[in-house]
Amino acid sequence: MENVLQIAISIWDIFSPYLLIINTLLSIIVVFFQRKDPQSVWLWLMVLNFIPIIGFIFYLLIGGDMHKQKMFKLKGIEDRLNDIIRMQEDSLINKELEKQAPEITEYSDLVLFNLEAGSSVLSDDNDVTIFADGNEKFDALIEDMEQAKEFIHIQYYIIKNDVLFQRIKDVLIEKVKQGVEVRILFDALGCRSVSPKFWKELESHGIMTAEFFPAILRHLQLRMNYRNHRKIVVIDNKVAYVGGFNIGKEYIGLDPKFGYWRDTHLRIEGTALLQLEIRFLLDWNYAAKENLFTNSKYLDIEARSYKSGCEMQIISSGPDSRMKIIRDNYVRLIGKAKKSIYIQTPYFIPDEAMLTALTTAIYSGIDVNIMIPCKPDHMFVYWATYSYIGDMVMAGAKCYTYDNGFLHSKGLVVDDKVFCYGTANMDIRSFALNFEVNAVVYNEQKATEMRELFIKDLEHCSQITKDVYASRSLLIRIKEQVSRLLSPVL
Repeated sequence: MENVLQIAISIWDIFSPYLLIINTLLSIIVVFFQRKDPQSVWLWLMVLNFIPIIGFIFYLLIGGDMHKQKMFKLKGIEDRLNDIIRMQEDSLINKELEKQAPEITEYSDLVLFNLEAGSSVLSDDNDVTIFADGNEKFDALIEDMEQAKEFIHIQYYIIKNDVLFQRIKDVLIEKVKQGVEVRILFDALGCRSVSPKFWKELESHGIMTAEFFPAILRHLQLRMNYRNHRKIVVIDNKVAYVGGFNIGKEYIGLDPKFGYWRDTHLRIEGTALLQLEIRFLLDWNYAAKENLFTNSKYLDIEARSYKSGCEMQIISSGPDSRMKIIRDNYVRLIGKAKKSIYIQTPYFIPDEAMLTALTTAIYSGIDVNIMIPCKPDHMFVYWATYSYIGDMVMAGAKCYTYDNGFLHSKGLVVDDKVFCYGTANMDIRSFALNFEVNAVVYNEQKATEMRELFIKDLEHCSQITKDVYASRSLLIRIKEQVSRLLSPVL
């Protein structure tokens, strides 16, 4: 112990004369070269200057800026996709697309924004199934996997080696024996508890795996602040899944800590799934250094027949982009609301744009409803969430805690006409730091179904009234204030 202390003192003696120079240089970088919002800038300046050595290490681990990195390149598909985008842009400007798909008339400006800013093509031949229960979702997913003939592409933030994945694993091994290609892309931080032997065992069966942002020496994660939070499955370009469920026993209600797990996932048939496949291929190419765009079978979808119905766009965002596409969709949809807004999210840490949009909607007489969990899975995030929920309650929103387990559902429904659900929470992390993917569905029937699920959830909720919020204890108030102060980096 004495030797360790002496080493620490020696290190301090070596670096202490240069701390002022190091902090000054980092402060210059944060202020002038990193594209961060003012809140984050001030917080990092405080961290760097008040806790010099620890703050420096903390900044190296989670404070970097990725906006200047061009991580994902479309390569072989740019021309094909750009042609479709240009054609749809012209159709929107000339009002032709609105005649073909009348349900997007009211949201044609948002469709155009997603085309221009996110290269997100509108498709109108989709069939969407909404899952609110993990057992139902994974039963359907496994059944679809069993029908695979060519490939299964799987991407999850969290994959745990437990009873749920064992079911999936058995199917995947059998499909590989039948000649089906199986790829699994996982996030290094989300799967940090899983041994490398687990992935090697899968590979021994012929399952291809890739790790997004791998740690150095298994534990040192220099990009721990940037997580690939996407959950995508594409099977033979016939069916795709996107939403909030990860792979683990808690997501099917088998973890007593959380109890019942309430989440939302979409099963998609139709050409919208091509955008999910492109998203997977881009992420896979980056992580595995394997360009799959050269094989046309992964993008072959035109020859198939699909049910008509839902107009939709797949939107994605990440820290390498200057646009916060999913956040901007949330804000735009809130701004276009005329009657009602229903929001579900486990984490509610809105930025200024979203706070302003919601407050404006409330004061404009829009029925704003927000549902959050009754229990935390991340303590600081939960109390920051409760603080911002307090702002909404005091402004006049109807806010609820879900008491029947844990609420992990992520998205919003507007006017029973459109909904935006997927992997993105309503917090600064999902808006700017995580790699996320959502579906925007312009369909009254499905939007009404999503809103009815919210109403059904109210049977298991407690409302946070103004009196309830005002009566919280001094300890909770302190937790809220501290957590809210840290919210720009949570």
